[in-house]
Amino acid sequence: MIIKKDPDIIKSYFEDESGLRGGNAKEVIFPEDQSDVVSILQDAFRKKIPITISGGGTGVTGARVPFEGLVIATDYLNKIIEVDETNLFVRVQPGVRLSELQNELAKKALTYPPEPTEPNAFIGGTISTNASGAKGLRYGPTRNYINRLKMVLSSGDILDIRRGEFWVRKNSRFSLKLDDKELTIYLPNYSIPQIKNAAGYYVKDRFDLIDLFIGQEGTLGFILEAELLIGKMPEAIMSFFSFFKNETDALNFAQDAKKFSPLSLEFMDSNSLVLLRERYPDIPLEAKSMIYFEQDYNKKNESIMIDQWSSLLEKHNCIIEKSYFADSEKERQRLKEFRHALPETINSIIKRNLFPKTGTDIAVPESAFQEMFSFYKERLLLSGIDFVIFGHIGENHLHVNMLPKTEEEFLKSRAVYMDFVKKAVGLGGTVSAEHGIGKLKHSFLEAMYGSHVIKEMALLKKSLDPACILGLDNIFPKELLL
Repeated sequence: MIIKKDPDIIKSYFEDESGLRGGNAKEVIFPEDQSDVVSILQDAFRKKIPITISGGGTGVTGARVPFEGLVIATDYLNKIIEVDETNLFVRVQPGVRLSELQNELAKKALTYPPEPTEPNAFIGGTISTNASGAKGLRYGPTRNYINRLKMVLSSGDILDIRRGEFWVRKNSRFSLKLDDKELTIYLPNYSIPQIKNAAGYYVKDRFDLIDLFIGQEGTLGFILEAELLIGKMPEAIMSFFSFFKNETDALNFAQDAKKFSPLSLEFMDSNSLVLLRERYPDIPLEAKSMIYFEQDYNKKNESIMIDQWSSLLEKHNCIIEKSYFADSEKERQRLKEFRHALPETINSIIKRNLFPKTGTDIAVPESAFQEMFSFYKERLLLSGIDFVIFGHIGENHLHVNMLPKTEEEFLKSRAVYMDFVKKAVGLGGTVSAEHGIGKLKHSFLEAMYGSHVIKEMALLKKSLDPACILGLDNIFPKELLL
């Protein structure tokens, strides 16, 4: 293992894209194999030293930002162990970057279908947050593609579980044998929304035990190895950046577009386009919103697909002559860069303004989307705070990013965010659809479930991490573990 203590070298491990400041730790440890991880955790367990597990630093909730103890960085656990082209799975270590995995699979005309948004994310981090991306509309989140997890618990014990191996129920206790000991897991009693969701621990009336460890935000165990389901690349994909003169046309188009089952369906509001025009001046000035979508096709149905989409765009008054279209991989990559430029620009503004990110991760049922969207606009305009709205409109999951410039605006943005949370929860929604809770959204999770449920989550964690050292303050305050 490699241990680094120089503050100038390790300070980058005390931050992520959330803007959360003040992170600190005694040292950053880089394990190089399983035995290193076991040794580090056994020692920390014995001495009750808090451990923060560090991925690629692309998270937006402060989950990898430590405030005590040690950091275990997964940078050197970065091997693609096996690609099985016949049975369509891949085995990887947690430090493999998503882009590295996709590049390796592409050489064999394969792909990892969920394709979470951030290509620099580590696979371990995407599992820890149940991440998803633009193609979640078609393929769903990371959870759907985890076939096996090998983990090290805080005690140093190895837990190696395969999907379908253990079925458990909420509001129960489940005993699991680990070598020479038996582990009893406390399973809470609450209901999660039946929509895209990454808020708190996953429990259902009857569920696969492996799902408990997907979206656990580094609080239950260290992911050592994962077996992921993969698929064959589509024969061809066409991509569109479609501009509209008003939001109503864009929203109506998005609703109609779902019937074609696109791979992705994304939205950007007028403020998003204003930010992007600095980098992409050819965005039409009359455009007040944009829908980005992708559609897979083959040579037999290519003309039919183009005609269908063209008719739908015309029906909803798209500025077709100034919109972007791509059907080659080179052009599609250009449009992907365009799409990724927005969150990159937002993150740079947040860092410049020196306030933590105030960005929602809310999703609601389809029947409630229009009401939620109208509430966003009404409350944001009243606030006077700069904002952008963008994201996964196909899943009724938009990101509202407020960009406060002063302490007063920052405090107001948190109050506005809570208004959004209460509204969404009242509509049957979730406070986090893909990014998790981390250290910044405790109050929102409590607003969603109530304090009694958060206490049940703490009991669940203590049953798997009795020393209470892993990922402290992630998901809920560490004080609940006392």
